[in-house]
Amino acid sequence: MSLRETATDPALDLPPPYKLVPLREAGDAFAKACAIAAEQGAGVLVWVRRYDLAEFAVVLEPDEPFAQARRAIYAGMNALADALAFHGPPSRPITFDWPDAIRIDGVLVGGGRLGWPRHTHADEIPPWLVFSGMIRTFVIRAGEPGLRPLVGALDEMGFEAVDAGKIIESFSRHLMSGFHEWSQTGFASVARLWIDRLPKKDDQHVQLAENGDLLIARKANLAPFERRNLAEALATPSWLDPATETPWL
Repeated sequence: MSLRETATDPALDLPPPYKLVPLREAGDAFAKACAIAAEQGAGVLVWVRRYDLAEFAVVLEPDEPFAQARRAIYAGMNALADALAFHGPPSRPITFDWPDAIRIDGVLVGGGRLGWPRHTHADEIPPWLVFSGMIRTFVIRAGEPGLRPLVGALDEMGFEAVDAGKIIESFSRHLMSGFHEWSQTGFASVARLWIDRLPKKDDQHVQLAENGDLLIARKANLAPFERRNLAEALATPSWLDPATETPWL
């Protein structure tokens, strides 16, 4: 997986491999990135200038068949979690719901999603992928947190200064680091970091299959007793409200 080197828009402090495409508040980062991915190529980062959401999408250039390349969802989720950990209070644990939702201290704040060209076969290398992230930074007209204890926003989770741009800047650097480690040591390092943030029962052993499926086994018997299909899960992001196209609230 690679990012081609391009110029950087000064509106965000991004590393050299990225080219920023800013959108106004009503924009859709995921849709825009998918629409321009083939033309503009890897390294494009689409950013929606919103107050209540950190919304962005980055175009990737896979170098392996789709069945393995879609594991980029895990690298993206790791980078997003690391960015939040850097800016958030250390007392608030950051965890994942498989494969694409992110929680802070048990509260759903957003997640990631993956896009690819339609009709891409598992055994072919896609010309592009898009990883998109969306984190609710502020809650607007949603009632008291006690009425929705499992969903919320960063301003309710102890983030003293919520700056969507800074979170995205941090994400961009952590994503580069994650892909570099993937290229140097293999996907196992990415999988290990992601699994570390997945809540597990004490008697369970969890691993990611070669195609990104989630395998769950008993520690006493490592033969998997449950397999969750990544391709099916990516088709419908678990954290996204289909009515609003934003994190559930």
